[in-house]
Order: sequence, then structure tokens, then C-alpha cells
Amino acid sequence: MSATGPAAVEVPVPEPNLTAAEIVARAAALKPLLREQQDESERRGCYSETIHQEFLTAGFYRMLQPRRFGGYEFDLPTFWKAMVQISEGDPGTGWGLTLGSHHALVVGSRWSERGQREIFGPTGDFRGPHRPQPMGTAEPAPGGYIVSGTWDYCSGAPYATHFLGNVAVRGRDPADRRAPVVVVPRDQFTVLDDWGGGAHLGMQASGSNSVVLDNVFVPEHLALDEDWTGGSGATPGTELHGNPMYLGMVFGIYHAGLALTVVGAARAALEEFEGIITSRKTTFPPQVMRYEHHDHQRTWGLARGLTDSAEALLYHAGETYMELCHRWARLGTPFTKEDDARLFGILQQSGRLASEAVELLFHGSGSSAARRGQRMQRYFRDVAMYRGHVAAQYLNTASGFARLHFGLSDRIL
Repeated sequence: MSATGPAAVEVPVPEPNLTAAEIVARAAALKPLLREQQDESERRGCYSETIHQEFLTAGFYRMLQPRRFGGYEFDLPTFWKAMVQISEGDPGTGWGLTLGSHHALVVGSRWSERGQREIFGPTGDFRGPHRPQPMGTAEPAPGGYIVSGTWDYCSGAPYATHFLGNVAVRGRDPADRRAPVVVVPRDQFTVLDDWGGGAHLGMQASGSNSVVLDNVFVPEHLALDEDWTGGSGATPGTELHGNPMYLGMVFGIYHAGLALTVVGAARAALEEFEGIITSRKTTFPPQVMRYEHHDHQRTWGLARGLTDSAEALLYHAGETYMELCHRWARLGTPFTKEDDARLFGILQQSGRLASEAVELLFHGSGSSAARRGQRMQRYFRDVAMYRGHVAAQYLNTASGFARLHFGLSDRIL
């Protein structure tokens, strides 16, 4: 079981006394700037250098990073609350920021002390998208692997300091389903210019570019050749950082990085819809302000209920994760794969409800909201990208949840 005492600090954080309330407030304060640059961010394919510097200064990239290596080590609900605020300003930007920074949690959980020290570096400057599909190949070599491949949809890549990608090991028995995760620094991979500018339907500001590795040597201490989504007992992170949050049961909560952006989109769409119905009259007589008409009242009321429910489920999942980790540390009660799967299911429903809210509001906004450049149209497109994500297919995973519960399989997917 993990120690619970404070860990040594090797890399000082920029603001040692920064509080959870302050960092969430900083995220909320950026919403006007994020909305002002929505069009520009979509054309570019990622948020601007100006916004990146704001994120650096605010400390968002360091929120889940271990304090020992220059992070703030905030809990998951705090991180998610800040990222919802960013996503309310621009869902695509929120997607890119979240998926470029929340992998500090899995690195802090699963990599060895040597690996973490090298990854987080002497200044604690870490941003690393992770593509779990094994799109690259690894050739075993003395002390590590030679890795090549192209991974698409690497959200957060333009501002990344590192890349995390799963690989298939040449010569390994096909029955062995392990696919090591390798961590590669920025000077050893190429980011392709294949995102933004209308190339994809939505999330165009997310920086989900492809990443290429060409015969890159990855040492063993930067390659995790085990189940990175969970296991039993203490992890390198719980021992090193004295914080049970780094237990590494991340299969379920990985989905929060997707769902929270849709929750932000739902909050933004609800605000946009309110602006529409309080400034326009109904089309047909007797003409009244739209907010005075029961059709628009019903749409707004239903959408708010869906949005509030989605947000409540999101934070409940984060609080439950923290509780399960601390229960393990206090009592030795296992954080099981089924516990992890249940968190996944809750977060899928959070994303589903938020998506339904945005779709309802878009359909109720009228044809003028469907024009290119309209915020409601952007939120609808961004949600459509989430809806198509493999992890959002709740009907497909439902059977896997049942098989796991009844002991018919130890895997969901």
C-alpha cells in the first residue's frame, strides 16, 4: 500500500500557494478571449500562441502533474472544473488543452522514478498527447525499442513537449495483447500539418494532428510494457508521490477528457440559445419574444436539465475516483476493473446527455444558427465529433460491462 506522507520536491512549482478556487477562476476569466478567437483557432487547427502563453501562466498544464516534478497535483474534480470552463469558451480548445495535459496523471502513476524524472524534466514542462491505438511498430533493441509509425488524432500535438503512443512489438505472440506505451520527446517526432481549416467536421481547434516517428530509439525506462490502464496494488506513482490519486486506474476516467468538453459545449450552447430567444421574436403570429413562447421555453428547460445532469455525473465520477483511490490507501480495498468500468459508464452517460442538450438547442435555434461562423453551429459540429468517437459508443460497450460483471471476460473492449 502507498505511503501517505509528503513526497520530496525536486522541481519547484511556479506558484506554491495556488489554490483550486483560483485556478478554476482563471479558466473562467479566459472565456471571452477564447470565444473571440474561435474562428481563428479553427482555421489554424489549434489555439493561438497567445492563448498557449495564458495557459502556461495560469498553470493549467501542471494541474495533474506530481508536485515532486513541478506540478500542482490538484485532484480530478478541480482539473475537470477548470477544463469545463475552458471548453465553455471553446470546446475545440478545451479538447486540445485537456488531452495535451491530463496524461500527466498516467505518467505520474505508471512510469518508474527514473522515467518520470526524465519525462517531466528539470523544469516540469510537460505536455503529452496519447494515442492508445498501436499504430506504430517497435523492434526490440538492446536497452529498449526502435519505434516507427504514424498516429493520427493526437489531440494537443502542436504544443506538445512529448508524445505517448502505443506500439505493436515485432515478433511478439499475437495472443499477447500488450501494446507498450512509449514516451518520446518533441525533438524526436514530427507533427503533420493535417488538422484544422475545415478538414474535419468539428473540434477543429483541438490540434488533433498526426504524429510521425521514424526509427526512433526509445529506452526501456520510457516504454511501459504492461497494463497502463490499471492493475492491483501499489504503483510507482503511489510509492513515489505518497498520493493514492496516482493508483493508475485510468481506463474509465480517460473518457472524462472527452466528455467534459461536451459539457462545456452544452453550457455554451445554453447561453447562446438564451441570447437568441431573448433577442428575437417568433416567426408566426401572434409574434412575441421567443422566450415568452412555450415551444422555446420547453427547449431551454429540457436542455438545462440535460446539461446540469451531465455536469453532475462528470464531477460525481471524479469524486468517486478519488474516494476509491483513498479507500485503497486507507483500507487496502481493491480498486477493481469493474469499479473502473462503472466510472467509464457514468462518464459516457455524461457525454451523451450533454450531446443531447446541444443537439436540442441547435435544432431549436432556427436556420440562421446553422451558418458557418455561428457559435451554435460550431458547438453542434464539435459535439458531432464526440458522438463519433469510439469511446462514446455506449451501446457497444454496454455488453462489455455486463461480461466483466458476470465473469465472462476480463476486458470491456
